Order: sequence, then C-alpha cells, then structure tokens
Amino acid sequence: MSFVTTQDGTQIFYKDWGLGTPIVFHHGWPLSADDWDAQMLFFLSQGYRVIAHDRRGHGRSSQSPKGHEMDTYAADVAALAAHLDLKGAIHVGHSTGGGEVARYVARHGGNGRVAKAVLIGAVPPIMVKSASNPGGLPIEVFDGFRRALAANRAQFFRDVPAGPFYGFNRAGTETIPGVVDNWWRQGMTGSAQAHYECIKAFSETDFTEDLKAINVPVLLLHGEDDQIVPIDDSARIGIKLLKHGTLKTYPGLPHGMATTHPEIINADLLAFIKG
Repeated sequence: MSFVTTQDGTQIFYKDWGLGTPIVFHHGWPLSADDWDAQMLFFLSQGYRVIAHDRRGHGRSSQSPKGHEMDTYAADVAALAAHLDLKGAIHVGHSTGGGEVARYVARHGGNGRVAKAVLIGAVPPIMVKSASNPGGLPIEVFDGFRRALAANRAQFFRDVPAGPFYGFNRAGTETIPGVVDNWWRQGMTGSAQAHYECIKAFSETDFTEDLKAINVPVLLLHGEDDQIVPIDDSARIGIKLLKHGTLKTYPGLPHGMATTHPEIINADLLAFIKG
C-alpha cells in the first residue's frame, strides 16, 4: 500500500497505476478512492496514468483528529502531487471531491501541475442557504445529516445509497445491492469524526473565488435529477464563474451517475481530456 505523509504527519493513501498523462480522481463524502473503480480501469485501458487517494480520515488514510476542512484537503493533494511530481495532470472530482479540486487548482495548481479539471455533481460554489445564496439548502438539512450520523452511522450509510445518492428511490429504478454494499463498505472504513466534520466542509465552504481564479479548462458534468447536490444551485451557477468552463447536464441521472452510468460519463470525460 502506498502513502504520502503530510506536514502534520497524516498519512494519505493513494493508488497509482499505469503510465502516460496523469488523471487524478477525488472522491465524494464519505467514500474512498475505491469509488472510482469504473473510471480508473477504463482510463488505464486507454493508456493513461490513473491516481486516486483517500481523503484524510476516509478509507485507508490516517484518522487524523484535525484538518477536516477544504484548505487542508487541498494542501494534502498538493503534497501528493509534489510526492509524485505530477505535471500536466487532469483532476476529476465528484461531489465533495469537486470542491477539493476547485480549491486545489485555484491555490496549488500553478507551475504546470494542472492541465484541466472536471467537476462531477460537485458542491461548488456553495451548498448551504444564506442571504447571498437564497437557492441553497437550509442548514437544517445538514444538521439532519449530522444527527443521523451521530445516532447510527451504520444505518445512515445504508439509507443514503439505497435512496437519493444513486436515485434508487425513484419509481421504476432498480436498486443494485452491490453498489449499496460498496458505498457502505467504503464509508464505514473511515472515521466517524472525519465524516461528521466533513459535512460542514462540503456544505458551508464558499468556492466562489476559487472558481473565478481557475485559469485552465473546466468541465462541469451534472445529473439533472441529482438529489444530493441540486443542479440549479451548483453547476448552473458555477459555470457562470469559470473563465474557461463547459457545462454538460444529463436528464434523469442521479448524483452517483459515474457509478450507475459509467459508459456515458467515461466517454464524455475521455472526449474532454483528448480535446
């Protein structure tokens, strides 16, 4: 198993397969690098170098008692990029990982480290409702996440993937038990503290200035039936803040569409990367 040690001593687990142009995948909450299996194997077969890490407190990385906020998450990625000496990389982030990509690229992506970025069902610019973000989700939604996690994390981590994450709660959609089990497995491997504190990180962090600062091409992919990160208050606002952004939406697809529809998402990622 491969790890990079950050300045505060946290060990970040990562996978690094293949040769060629590097593609770095950033997972969503409360998952791990394993959530990118369908993309890692596909792009490896296409001749790319594929890299994915477990965010601190998630998966196989150290269960650090601190640093569960976006500045540190981005710094951890910078440590990984420096350790692997990545140049001209494409960074792909889903959900919370999309926020991590935005902050990393804005603050650490210079000196040729980053060529392009992709945000899939991503949280930027900001999720929580406020006077400046009236279309956001009320803080009570995220307080509910925290209560459910603290009361019974194991059950909560069954309910989320079996319901809105993959759209399995929609009429006519068949639940895929292995997908639900894999989500649960990844989540339960991580730290309850890290998962609890990360809720604030993904819901209350404002990425507006990060999006404005990014100078490389950015592709936004978002399911129009995303029940976790509603498209109208995320991608449709974020695209207006990017200097070189492209938005592609998918009618009827859920938050976890990279898992439920990898043949669609992988093809669009490949077209953007090659283009």
